[in-house]
Amino acid sequence: MGKMHVKTGDTVVIIAGKDKGKQGKVIAAYPKKDRVVVEGLNQVKRHTKPSQNNPQGGIITKEAPIHVSNVMLVDPESGKPTRVKTVTQADGTKVRTAVKSGKAI
Repeated sequence: MGKMHVKTGDTVVIIAGKDKGKQGKVIAAYPKKDRVVVEGLNQVKRHTKPSQNNPQGGIITKEAPIHVSNVMLVDPESGKPTRVKTVTQADGTKVRTAVKSGKAI
């Protein structure tokens, strides 16, 4: 529980599980649960009863949260998974950089 290495809007690659190797964008982050939702990945089927919002009911496919340890940030230069480090610049601002290429994210 706590600080995560990815933020909403980051492009990540999944490194473990059924969608291993696939890339997507983080659309939601839950730091208290250490989980993220990646666009189009970790799809689960939800059987829903007919309701006022959805009078038809049926099976809905949606993204489920995945543990943050199973995703890695994509290097903006090579497109490969990389770790993240924080670099303090000369003017005192902190920037997230890719460990592999040293490029700012």
